[in-house]
Amino acid sequence: MTTTSSLSLQTARHLHLAAQGLLRPPSRRARLSDIHACVRQMSLLQIDTINVVARSPYLVLFSRLGAYPTQWLEETLASGALFEYWAHEACFIPFEDYPLLRHRMLEPQRLGWKYNEQWVNEHQQEIAALLNHIAENGPVRAADFASDKHTKPSWWAWKPHKRHLENLFSAGELMVVERRNFQRVYDLRTRVMPDWDDEQHAVSESDAVLAMLRHSARSLGIFRASWLADYYRLKRAPLQSWIKDAEAQGEIVCVEVEQLGEMWLHKSLLPLLDKMPSATHTALLSPFDPVVWDRRRALELFNFDYRIECYTPAEKRVYGYFVLPVLHRGALKARIDAKMDRQAQQLIIRAFWLEPGVRVTEAFMNDVQKAISRFAQWQGADEVIVENVPAELLAAWTHRWVIND
Repeated sequence: MTTTSSLSLQTARHLHLAAQGLLRPPSRRARLSDIHACVRQMSLLQIDTINVVARSPYLVLFSRLGAYPTQWLEETLASGALFEYWAHEACFIPFEDYPLLRHRMLEPQRLGWKYNEQWVNEHQQEIAALLNHIAENGPVRAADFASDKHTKPSWWAWKPHKRHLENLFSAGELMVVERRNFQRVYDLRTRVMPDWDDEQHAVSESDAVLAMLRHSARSLGIFRASWLADYYRLKRAPLQSWIKDAEAQGEIVCVEVEQLGEMWLHKSLLPLLDKMPSATHTALLSPFDPVVWDRRRALELFNFDYRIECYTPAEKRVYGYFVLPVLHRGALKARIDAKMDRQAQQLIIRAFWLEPGVRVTEAFMNDVQKAISRFAQWQGADEVIVENVPAELLAAWTHRWVIND
């Protein structure tokens, strides 16, 4: 093993952000084709339906592409350029990677709570009838079926047809062909992919895992071996043998990083070592952004101790329901608890927290205010209401500011 370079912690952070498309702001207006390209760069786009400010997948794309019509994501899915399945969690995935996830569909019982084998066995007749209905009548949504009046209301108390559809989705029998108002529309895999043959096209689990490790390394850019498996939630990954082979093939190189020690750098970033571009991007990040979805990695690389509190009881939350990390020129320097009031066309900043040691400069304040304004305008807000900010920002930020066209 040969260590090729000694890197500062700041450089390591910049390399990771470069791999993620977050080092510098977009250089041009977004195009429809950028949706697929952006997901391809990240490998995965995690799905979450919380809509307090903007649904997570839309926000992840906005952080990288700038303003774009949100329907582009649905159009890209409907075009067949993306598909949905379980990867990190539920994700939009480039369609060319479908063979890499097929082995999970063929053994859905290994997915844990995402597939209920007992339910499937107990409802074979109803599930068969549902498949026949879709075959004869076309794609369906869960909302197309009446609720079961006997189902007790709870977080996971889905009506029977919703459970059928989700289990068939996990087993790869159904695919999400579009979303309507962000609701999944399911169709038969055999209709979506009539030419697919498992014996001819499927990739073995071992080969798929190796490919997912390659994708993870490219999308992380710089990494510790222990960070790789989490990207696709790989439970059985030959990390050490893969790293040994990848290094021998020149796919990754060993580097020494200030404070972090030995790490691995993907070959695609090697040209940046000669002249590392400066980090100039400021953006609000989704709680489900790849940069922060691995809490341990965010802490180790960015010294950013972060957790999602939307699933935490209100009385136990430290920061808020849907708190957005603030990326500023290569570092995570703050977090915002925000809410979009769509009826009033206002973005409400409930609270703003600075990370320890962050210097509040005029450039920092201007950059963050502009980033918030860009986001608010993209969401259709006419103004930003600031309810609570640190004392250092009070002089620069008024309680209310109007978004300029």
